[in-house]
Amino acid sequence: MTSTENSFIDFISNGHDITNDVCKAIESKILIKKVKKKELLQRKGDTNLKAYYVKSGLLKSYTIDENGKEHIFMFAPEKWIISDINSLAIPGGSDLFVQAIENTEVEVISPEIFQLISDDKNNSHLKEVNKLHRRNAVLQKRIISLMSQTAIERYNDFIKTYPGIVQRVPQKMIASYLGITPQALSKSISQASAKR
Repeated sequence: MTSTENSFIDFISNGHDITNDVCKAIESKILIKKVKKKELLQRKGDTNLKAYYVKSGLLKSYTIDENGKEHIFMFAPEKWIISDINSLAIPGGSDLFVQAIENTEVEVISPEIFQLISDDKNNSHLKEVNKLHRRNAVLQKRIISLMSQTAIERYNDFIKTYPGIVQRVPQKMIASYLGITPQALSKSISQASAKR
């Protein structure tokens, strides 16, 4: 298979073999979609769920609580995959919204595509499993961070996890991701700067 730069197939096939037949089958099922800033790819409750590989731009997944407050679960810059993994694994509606923060181009990955990868007899799946483990590790670290770290420690971890995003998203989105108000984030950054 001829690999195309910055594609889902590159993402899953880097470093191991996926048969040409499977690659062709995947390529035939991947849809390219251009999404405008603020456009929703997925709403809470959607049942026709997909994953999205970000070719360019920036997405976020989030939920809205009963008071109408947005809680950002995850950001997905270029070369990341975003989805409501629980809803893909467990039948039912989505718990998360997925929305473009910038004009974005994605590859739409249906559950059928993941099944093709799983059915490939020549694929060791080790790389995919490792990538999923890394994503889960990011989420686990975030949950532990929310429970135990100060706002500035969480902010510094955010910068390490998502280098380059700070300049691309409003501070209120970062604060939402960190579980604090924009004012608390601003105050924490100012206090940390004053200590240096």
